[in-house]
Amino acid sequence: MTDFPKPEVILTHESDLDGFVSGVLLQRLATKMFDSVPRLEAWNYNAWAKRTLSEKSAWICDLSFEPRMDREDWVICDHHITEAKATHARFIHDTTKSASLICYDLCREQGLGSEPLDRLVRLTDIGDLFKENDPDFLTACDYGSLVKVYGFWNLHALIGGELERLLDHPLLEVMIVKRRVEDPMGYDWSRPNIRPLSPEVGLVETVVGNPNAIIHRLLNEKATSHAVLLTLSARANRTFSVSLRSQNGEALVVARQLQGGGHPNACGATLPKSIQSEADAIDYLKHILSNKSSQAGLSSLADAFKGL
Repeated sequence: MTDFPKPEVILTHESDLDGFVSGVLLQRLATKMFDSVPRLEAWNYNAWAKRTLSEKSAWICDLSFEPRMDREDWVICDHHITEAKATHARFIHDTTKSASLICYDLCREQGLGSEPLDRLVRLTDIGDLFKENDPDFLTACDYGSLVKVYGFWNLHALIGGELERLLDHPLLEVMIVKRRVEDPMGYDWSRPNIRPLSPEVGLVETVVGNPNAIIHRLLNEKATSHAVLLTLSARANRTFSVSLRSQNGEALVVARQLQGGGHPNACGATLPKSIQSEADAIDYLKHILSNKSSQAGLSSLADAFKGL
């Protein structure tokens, strides 16, 4: 690691706990190595695709590696499946680990490990890789909900950038109650309220509960014939975003059609700023997903992921 370049910026994914934890860990690592604090930036997939990469050096985490990142003095720590190859950048890639665990391994090499961080990174890894058979899976989901509910920078401000303060945070009690009370209620309402966007994709309408938990249960219980289920939400800046889930890799195909990204079965996208209402968003989604040639790719990509 002594050959790591000093970063001008740390760039991470803004929309989930893995991006939050890995980004703060990389910032902490850079501070230890170079005795200065690089700025931290968090991006959603749509905005990230449009960001100009003007820095001479940068460290990136939890954002899929792509050819434009293959630059000298750039370090990328990621776990998303990618076909791009690195010839100039330092690409640390492991699809079996969360971005947080990849970054934490680097931190431990520099003596930055601790029992609290061990626990937090483990929970982040469980939640991000959706290890539903792990005994701590529900707890991991509660931690993951903190970023979903309160937002990246609000949560960062609340804990003063100190990851250890997330452990056993009082707000987790709110997440536990929401999960126990709201999710079953939300599932019962959402099950009969799935709107077809295409033969393969359904829009799950939600009124209460964790949308991702509701979708996961719908898919597990085969409550719909749609291979991909998505939820639509309005963001604070008056843009709309979608979260997509599947079981056999189909969700990522749809996310890429929408200029988004993520994991094969768990991903998302931000819709164009020109979309100003839910009705417009639904019309836009139907239009994009009506492309039959794109839809044909769902099964082929799913088949590809089955072998991984």
